[in-house]
Amino acid sequence: MGSAKKAPPRQSASTEHAVLEAIRKGYKNRDAKLLMSVYADDVEYTVVNRNNPPAKRLVLRGHAAVERMYQDLCAREMTHQLVRTIVSDGSIAWQTLCQYPDGCQVVALNLASIKNGRIVNEFSVDCWDE
Repeated sequence: MGSAKKAPPRQSASTEHAVLEAIRKGYKNRDAKLLMSVYADDVEYTVVNRNNPPAKRLVLRGHAAVERMYQDLCAREMTHQLVRTIVSDGSIAWQTLCQYPDGCQVVALNLASIKNGRIVNEFSVDCWDE
């Protein structure tokens, strides 16, 4: 009688929840270091918005590129609130509501893939008041 092959170990859904919680706290506290703690060194982060339309989307490659984006974002005087989240095996999604002191609002939708406890790719669509 042959031996059955074991399935590879699956990362726990708690991994995805932990990543999402770090993102929630990082945004709330405008903490770029905490946000970056959940990204892989070779992350690919794609942004689609008014300034970066689908045909000319912005693609940030690598930890340093994403970190520069978060340092800029966290330096801004604005609030962030995650209002909808989805956790799945190996991926998370969330909606963020942002507001500047002058009342300008931003809405972002993000979808990220997680491998070995870190975000390896993320896709973000955002829009804002003008």
